[in-house]
Amino acid sequence: MSSTLSEDDIEKLFSGAPQYFARSEAHFPGAPHPSVAFPFNEELEIRDLTDHVQIEDMAWSGVTAWPHLTRDLNLDPTARKNFERHAKAHFHVRTRERPNMLSMQGLEKGTMGYQAALELPVGDSLEEEQFGFESVGTKARAVVDARKRMMSAEGHLHRLPEVEVMDRLRRNGDVYRKNDMRKRPTIETYTDLFHSLMRPRDPVIDKNDHYSLINQINSLVKCLATSNVWIDLSRVEWRIRLGQILWGQTDGDELDDDTEIHDATNAAERAEERYWLLVQVLLSTELLIRLDAITEDENSYSAFRPADGAYFERQANTSVKWSILLARSWLENIEVVKEEVVQKGMGKNLRPGSGWLASLVSKMVLKHSHDHETQKSTHHYTIQGRHGVRQVDGLTHFARKIQWPGIYSYESRISENAQGSVRSSSSTLATPNTTGTKSSSRSSYFGAWDVTSHHHHGQGHRVQAQRRKMAAALHASGWLSKSYVFALLLPGEALSHFLMATLLENDSEALEALGSFANLCGGFVYRGKSFWSTLCIVGRVLAAGQGATECMGWISTDVVPEDTKDGWLNIESEDVPEDLTRLGRKARIWGKKRVEKESSILGDGNENTVLPADFVVPRENSYSTPPPSIAITLQTFKLLRSVENVHPSPLSELTGTPMTESPKAPDLPTHPAKFIFRVSLDGQSPEEIAFTLAYDISFVTAHPCAPSRRVRIMKSPESPTIQQIDVSGAKEFGRASRSAHRAGHPLHKYYDYTVVHLSDLIRRRHQSLADLINPDPTKKAVSRSGDKRVLVIDCITNYADQPESPISPVLERMNSGGSTSSLALVESWGNLPGRMHLEYRKRQYGSDMEILVRALCAQKGWNALISRKKRGCLACAIREAGALGWRVIIRV
Repeated sequence: MSSTLSEDDIEKLFSGAPQYFARSEAHFPGAPHPSVAFPFNEELEIRDLTDHVQIEDMAWSGVTAWPHLTRDLNLDPTARKNFERHAKAHFHVRTRERPNMLSMQGLEKGTMGYQAALELPVGDSLEEEQFGFESVGTKARAVVDARKRMMSAEGHLHRLPEVEVMDRLRRNGDVYRKNDMRKRPTIETYTDLFHSLMRPRDPVIDKNDHYSLINQINSLVKCLATSNVWIDLSRVEWRIRLGQILWGQTDGDELDDDTEIHDATNAAERAEERYWLLVQVLLSTELLIRLDAITEDENSYSAFRPADGAYFERQANTSVKWSILLARSWLENIEVVKEEVVQKGMGKNLRPGSGWLASLVSKMVLKHSHDHETQKSTHHYTIQGRHGVRQVDGLTHFARKIQWPGIYSYESRISENAQGSVRSSSSTLATPNTTGTKSSSRSSYFGAWDVTSHHHHGQGHRVQAQRRKMAAALHASGWLSKSYVFALLLPGEALSHFLMATLLENDSEALEALGSFANLCGGFVYRGKSFWSTLCIVGRVLAAGQGATECMGWISTDVVPEDTKDGWLNIESEDVPEDLTRLGRKARIWGKKRVEKESSILGDGNENTVLPADFVVPRENSYSTPPPSIAITLQTFKLLRSVENVHPSPLSELTGTPMTESPKAPDLPTHPAKFIFRVSLDGQSPEEIAFTLAYDISFVTAHPCAPSRRVRIMKSPESPTIQQIDVSGAKEFGRASRSAHRAGHPLHKYYDYTVVHLSDLIRRRHQSLADLINPDPTKKAVSRSGDKRVLVIDCITNYADQPESPISPVLERMNSGGSTSSLALVESWGNLPGRMHLEYRKRQYGSDMEILVRALCAQKGWNALISRKKRGCLACAIREAGALGWRVIIRV
């Protein structure tokens, strides 16, 4: 009789096995934090395994608030040295975007990681809109009254002229870069803050020093936490609208998405809202440079005590913390320059550049002294991007990654434009004070509309969905492009919209072919290729094909819909009914214990009495009769007849322009997508099989694992049950043994799964998931794991033309059978995340078979885990499915 496994045996047996968690963190509000860990391993090469790719370019770094290193820093030693030279101690604000954007691009194209999958149902896009902020212009009465109180004698602030606001922003930028706030006497910083900007009306926290930075921080936090005054940037819509407020044209530039927010009615309203945003930026930067100062000088008497930190966390609500993120983005990427220019020559100072970056060059004119007709000079405050070249390089990098047609001429053109214009790349904050020119009159219009399908919902009913969708009308140097060029980015999915919008606005041929109306969450056909947002189910399905590429939320492929000309497309698909019942507080992520229990390495067993016989070694190819060989070819991708037209929000009152030639947003036909495949079994006559992408499902990359080579198991060939386990590394079992690093980790018998070969699944494609999982329809299966039985779709066994699977860098090194040159190549990429990224960059796998199985899941409404052989074992994938509460695994 086999003995029970000791704690040490269990640790060795599950060495390299990912374990899945969802834990609450006291300093992070909201839903628990999902994570994957290797608690039995200390090796960095294993602990650093991830299920998602690394951000490749510093220009895209603003997509997330999570700490990270971008790919280019590892590849470019000079860039890394510059990064480390400028790195300094800074305040770490405890707020993050949901879902984690680092996890939104999985190792498998068109997928996401474990963390993003659990966070999506509690994502930021589900937050209700901010009360009172229904307009980019004049706000609700409650907001107007609150702002009056803020500027009154009893309020926190003095009303500064806008020129003084800009001047303080300029000075704060200098202080931030010189990093000298902590060297200044506290009475100096106190006087600077409360002399003209704020009123000292809050109780003193630090009794030892009335002028201390801690007391200054407390006053700033109280001011920014005041309700009904400031824009709450935790709301997704306002993270995108920042650029609209700053750079929207005075005679238009409306935005109309799926929110209830409408545009300002006149230039005065825009100017007032821009003023309040600039004040919010100013206060946030004042707060951040003080927080950075006490963080860097943490050993001094002015440092935060634990009690001060706890008080700050209580007072600083989510809105305050997002304002701090805005301040960091502003100080890192924006520079305010004060220039004295003779007024007669103002028009000549606007250099007529040849490129789109040059077209952004304009001045914000604010008069510093008395407004006299005879005045000879004024002070110009110019908003400049500090990293224009970096952002342009990031744009061309994006274009190369998605294989943009004509990329070489495009790259050359944009580089030439950048040479002459980045040096002076600045942008106007259009104000009534700005001297009017012909170029300031609107020649085109930028708007944005919700294209989330309201099919099956009542008119005017706002659909709550995991993925918020947006369309836009583009023109050169629009405010979305400016937001990207100046890198004024807040964490979230907006960066993918900014990248594609900027790319199109700089390619006149593409803009002419596609038109100015852009469905940024759908797809388009252009010059023999199709491009799809990963927010669209077609993109996530076609990403599985050979030759498809993915970058920052966009998929590029050579597969185009049949009989479709160049232009934009919108795809009809429904949300999975089960997903709609799991949004918000009902999301699975809140069930922390359930997530961990249903993915535990010991199942429902007791760690003190667990036996080797309690485990099995799951395999995808254990068939009594070998399945037939299968060959699959994608024949046709069709768009079916439009089922409905998506209309813009009824609140929109849009003005026609030469670009749109319409007083309102154009209707966007919505088409169901259908894929037709030619399937042949055992060389027989092929059969045509069609799948319609009916549901907006999700795919997740199964987390990589690294089974130990030292663990050996013995089992009967007739049974998957383990009979004996040797964790000593000895070969006492002889030929009957097989190494666990080849077989994968064991799986507790608590988990119930059914393996179905793809050929059998195609034959039974009309059956329900429950019928497919239950191998014996005459018996009602009773599972120890409840109703969470898992279907494993075997796409490996006897598949013709199976592409070579990528090998996990960890396993490649363990096997050490490769050549010295290949090992050197892997080692040259640094640590394990770098080598995982090398695998991602080199991945040429993908096939029509993988497109078919994803299309089948989309027709059935099955969210699916993608588990690739040699990257991760089947047992770990089954446990991850348990953590997610998903019931389908695609084994490729």
